[in-house]
Amino acid sequence: MADVTKSAGITTVKSAGGAGSYFSIIVMVAAIALGMIIYFGVFGSSGNFVGGDPNNHPIAENPGKLFGLFYKGGILVPFAIALFLMVVVFSIERFITLGKASGVGSIDVFVQKIQMSLADGNVSRAMEECDKVKGSVGNVIKEVLRKYREVENDPGLNKEAKMAATSKALEESVALELPMLEKHLIIIATIVSIATLLGLIGTVIGMIKAFSALATAGSPDAVALATGISEALINTALGISTSTVATIMYNYFTSQIDGLTYKMDEAGYSIVQSFAEKN
Repeated sequence: MADVTKSAGITTVKSAGGAGSYFSIIVMVAAIALGMIIYFGVFGSSGNFVGGDPNNHPIAENPGKLFGLFYKGGILVPFAIALFLMVVVFSIERFITLGKASGVGSIDVFVQKIQMSLADGNVSRAMEECDKVKGSVGNVIKEVLRKYREVENDPGLNKEAKMAATSKALEESVALELPMLEKHLIIIATIVSIATLLGLIGTVIGMIKAFSALATAGSPDAVALATGISEALINTALGISTSTVATIMYNYFTSQIDGLTYKMDEAGYSIVQSFAEKN
């Protein structure tokens, strides 16, 4: 989360983006390295091919046949594996982060408690509820409650000014939380396109090899033909599969963030509305 410090009425945000950027780079490098290990060490194992030679056909028995087929997909396969691993890792990270951001307990119950506390004029109790629920919702509402308490008894502000100040505090607080909630989603969204394009490139390369085998003088090279078709189909399958998973994850996390933002706005505007009801 961003570290927010207030001094002399000025809000300073200490971004946690540096650590997040390092995490992203580490995940990407590790995923590519692991993809290479899986491709050459597992799929390319001599035990997966006839005669122990990776240039030959995969053996008929599973899983050697399956692993051998993936190896025949060509050098783009480890990068396709890396993209899939990235989707898995970043999705797990988002699950954990958004789970923490949702806080403890039901958000609907929390909003009701805040509304009841404000109806009783008990701002301290409302802030205690924020400490209990934790997460992004609790952080945002607690910041709005601080502003609420600050302007509530300010004789220099009329009702409209107090409502405007509280609304602004809500907007600023939500804006500070959103980067943390949306972090790494751009990577997942990018993988949706990259995985599809990588699969398409692998398909084109494989088809070029297949047609080259067919164009061989005399009888076509059956091994080269099979290799080219395998490369085309394997890359297509990996690219589409990774893109599909990434799309599902991206849409799921986006809907979760929209839900959290709605709850933050709902609770925040209930605080703003209390000014209109009390004055």
